[in-house]
Amino acid sequence: MSIQPSHTPQPLLGLVGFGAFGRLMAQHLNAHFRILVHDPALPPGPVEGHPAVKAAELASVARCPIVVLATPIDGLEEVVAALAPHLSAGTLVLDVGSVKVIPAAIMKRGLPADVDIVATHPLFGPQSARDGIAGLKIAVCPIRGRRGLRVAAFLRRALGLDVIITTPEAHDEDAAVVQGLTHLIAKVLVRMEPLPTRMTTRSFDLIMQAVGMVRHDSPAVFQAIERSNPYSAAVRDRFFRLAAALKLDLEDHAAGEASAPLVAGSPANGAQPSMPDRSRKHIDDDDTGDDQAKPEKGRRIEALLEPDPAHG
Repeated sequence: MSIQPSHTPQPLLGLVGFGAFGRLMAQHLNAHFRILVHDPALPPGPVEGHPAVKAAELASVARCPIVVLATPIDGLEEVVAALAPHLSAGTLVLDVGSVKVIPAAIMKRGLPADVDIVATHPLFGPQSARDGIAGLKIAVCPIRGRRGLRVAAFLRRALGLDVIITTPEAHDEDAAVVQGLTHLIAKVLVRMEPLPTRMTTRSFDLIMQAVGMVRHDSPAVFQAIERSNPYSAAVRDRFFRLAAALKLDLEDHAAGEASAPLVAGSPANGAQPSMPDRSRKHIDDDDTGDDQAKPEKGRRIEALLEPDPAHG
């Protein structure tokens, strides 16, 4: 008589919110969990395009042993209040927001005392995770309970993420620069479009790659990074202050050049034009008339090799 191997079902994971990042999470977690998701936009039942995911009521999602909150910060307090009565003792609750101080305080204040809390911030999004998430970074902030290190170990070993264990305060202080400035500069550059795409430098291409990674983020993400991070305002003010000072430096330098007295030997005093001035005149002369009147126009490369007659 053969003994059939037992198949232990995968543990349940509840996901609140199924936006762009919620869908990315489901894609990478469905190999490890059965996923129940609650989102007002989804009717109960199988989720189209995600065969391993089922939509359910919030109470059903709350009964999962692990619950992940993937909702905008401006609605987090309301979600926590609705979720709290349905949670069991020992449930692990995580969030995945872009800021950590305010969400950590909301969860600590609103969730039952017998619920463990870990605040996380995946330092990537759907654009930067197009080729997979292995090697990408995630911040992990243990808030309540002792499972923060277990979460970190799972993220590192099962998903291949580069885990940074930190505090909400330290996270937000760094993120105010790392994310705050990136999104701010990206917003400005997008408003300056169209920008050059052909004659570009490698450094400019890298800047535009960074812009491309965040240009499609929802407005809620930008608002959270700039308004819900308690350190962002100071970083933003310093950036604009330094930019304004640099602008003044450039204007003062330009004004100084404009007011400088003419020196002897300048073209305005009747002296021989400088080499750049004469070169510009030759270019202007060479670009006048038609090809028939100026046979030398087809000899520009050869002309570069000929000595200047003025030096003959």
